[in-house]
Amino acid sequence: MKRNLFLVCLVALTGLFAGCSEEPDQVKLLYWNIQNGMWSDQGNNYDNFVEFVKSENPDICVWAEAESRYRTDTAEKMKGCEEQYLPYNWDLLARRYGHQYVCLAGKHDTFPQVVTSRYPVRVVERINGNGDDISVVHGAGYVQVDIDGKILNLVTLHTYPFRWAYKAEDQKKSAEEGGGDKFRTSEMKYICEQTILKYDPEGKDRWMMVGDFNAISRIDNPFLGRPDDDTAFLLHDYVRSATPYVDVIEHFYKGEYQPSTFSGRRIDFVYVTEPLLDEIGSARTITDGFATASRDPRGLSNFCNPSDHYPIAVTFSE
Repeated sequence: MKRNLFLVCLVALTGLFAGCSEEPDQVKLLYWNIQNGMWSDQGNNYDNFVEFVKSENPDICVWAEAESRYRTDTAEKMKGCEEQYLPYNWDLLARRYGHQYVCLAGKHDTFPQVVTSRYPVRVVERINGNGDDISVVHGAGYVQVDIDGKILNLVTLHTYPFRWAYKAEDQKKSAEEGGGDKFRTSEMKYICEQTILKYDPEGKDRWMMVGDFNAISRIDNPFLGRPDDDTAFLLHDYVRSATPYVDVIEHFYKGEYQPSTFSGRRIDFVYVTEPLLDEIGSARTITDGFATASRDPRGLSNFCNPSDHYPIAVTFSE
């Protein structure tokens, strides 16, 4: 009897391990600007956030604004690492939704990007500027995800948000001249020069660039009605003309407007190269369930629940 029981257990375990070794057909990436380190749910131990991520079941996550900044239910700034749960404990938070690999991809100030994954991740470069005439204010990152031997080159970013140029002496004049748009474009050029244009200018490998671009695209202008020479289009004009990237949401939803923020703007983007575009099965902006955005009822300026941005999910072949 003991021998038979042993054999039954051995067969069961063999089947279990065989099942675990099967390679997945699809990989799912979830990107989201979670506004101030998911401030909306930090007082709830991030339980709602974790359940949402588990329900989406992503293999890779990219989080923008991935740092705790304000005390719960207030606009009072935290006093540094002794109060901040994130980004210092992303490994603990990620384990709760099944991710064992975590890296701080882009970090220059208090608005970093973090990547969590079921697959091994390594940082190739954190991109903050050249220390001279170029500054990437929130930082950007270039990481590689090893998906069972196939490399995904993943660029994360969160560009400068204001209408005037960074450190402009006369902010009003700078805004009138499109200073913020021009500065964001200089950030984007530098990020691309340090990543895809440096390593794969023709886009022959699998690349993805995701983040909060803080800029609108000319492709959406039929819905926006802006002047053709508006400086607001400069950043995406550059990406579309000078890099091999393709706008995933625009590709899947031609002739439709897919806002990515509570304010109704589309400023969050997923760009990919053609080899990866051919493998994408679906892409969607998530605007329902936990991701439904609403103004914080306490009237705190610029705070939304759970975020002022919507998540974007993309699935592609492994």
